[in-house]
Amino acid sequence: MGELLEGSRSLLELLPAGTELTQGVPVVGGCRLDQIAAEAGTPVLVVAEDALRARAREYADGLAARWPRSRVVFASKAFPCTAVQRVMVEEGLGLDVAGGGEIIGALKAGVDPRLVVLHGNAKLPDEIALAVEHELGLVVVDGPDDVDRLEAAVPAGRVVDVLVRVIPGVTAETHDSVLTGHDDSKFGLAPTDAQALIRRIEASGSLRMQGLHLHVGSQILQTEPFAESVAAIARLGEFPVYDLGGGLGARYTWADEPPSVAAYLDTLVEASRAHLPKDAELIIEPGRSMVAAAACTVYSVVTVKRGRHTFVAVDGGMGDNLEVALFDQRFEAGVVGRLDPTHHEDDELCQLVGRHCESGDVLVRDVALPRPAVGDLVVVPATGAYCFTMANNYNGNRRLPVVFASDGSWRTVVRRETWEDLLRRDVE
Repeated sequence: MGELLEGSRSLLELLPAGTELTQGVPVVGGCRLDQIAAEAGTPVLVVAEDALRARAREYADGLAARWPRSRVVFASKAFPCTAVQRVMVEEGLGLDVAGGGEIIGALKAGVDPRLVVLHGNAKLPDEIALAVEHELGLVVVDGPDDVDRLEAAVPAGRVVDVLVRVIPGVTAETHDSVLTGHDDSKFGLAPTDAQALIRRIEASGSLRMQGLHLHVGSQILQTEPFAESVAAIARLGEFPVYDLGGGLGARYTWADEPPSVAAYLDTLVEASRAHLPKDAELIIEPGRSMVAAAACTVYSVVTVKRGRHTFVAVDGGMGDNLEVALFDQRFEAGVVGRLDPTHHEDDELCQLVGRHCESGDVLVRDVALPRPAVGDLVVVPATGAYCFTMANNYNGNRRLPVVFASDGSWRTVVRRETWEDLLRRDVE
């Protein structure tokens, strides 16, 4: 039973803040997960709206208290759902967008275009056209080609504010696929190349050089790389704006110990005070750490096979969570209705797998589940970041719905796809 001890810990530690247990059932945003599943169907992504709003305020208030001339912009790519973007807007945040669809969603969410930051290492002409048309606040220039397209798109008499993305040369401890600040990154420019592009922009009649942007990576569980990156870009000179990116890690498992938001902000601000102009505007772009813990996914068990391993297959998988297959991300799970300690003695070491035709379609390896059976509901915490983002139609999968739970009631903000949706783009 030694292998099962980790599974016996309370899943409440990982479920959205404010979650309680009633008869072994998690109550998220005042709503029982079994009742949501019965009405919305499974799989379903459940967002605790109050927890989401509280996290946004924690970031915005915390940064403002430490550096008054500052701005928090939510990295939409972490959860590019219009309802989530709207929450951020209502809490006073700006939005970071990395493509045309995220721009459209941000505008629908009611964002002030001046608070939008556009990213992308290969921005398409129509995305640049959208940015110019809607007068987005900042365009992060990733290289000379961005400058070429921007200058061609900006109408006479208009000026677009830009930041230059710089590779800080900092390698953080995280998965290779989400490293962005190392010397071999596809994003941004090495400092020497950045200097040449800065001079070109400063001579442009349609672009205005506002400052620098950096990003170290994602799911970073130490603060030191953030401080190192600030020091690295400070050598390029003084500018009105510094966008220090995001990257703070989230807690997916009991073993994860990400820095607190306060510790993260302290590190950034201390480094900024040491290296950047005191009157500069600081921008940060939290994504994963903003939304991961605010949501969980509920599945139904379809099949249980006991043999050399116990395989528990659910009605979702890599169609709604690609984090495991792409980034080896570890999640935890529990059986809804049997999360209280009285069931721990029945824990069985299981492989929680999906329904898709790939051996790599595994949600959680070696997870302790009490007497799993067909028809059980299984909850996986910390699915608010990148799961909705990368949801797909593999094997004709219909993408799952998103519901917001708050004050004892819930509402659907993204409906489940239908069979008709899957055929909608066919032309014959």
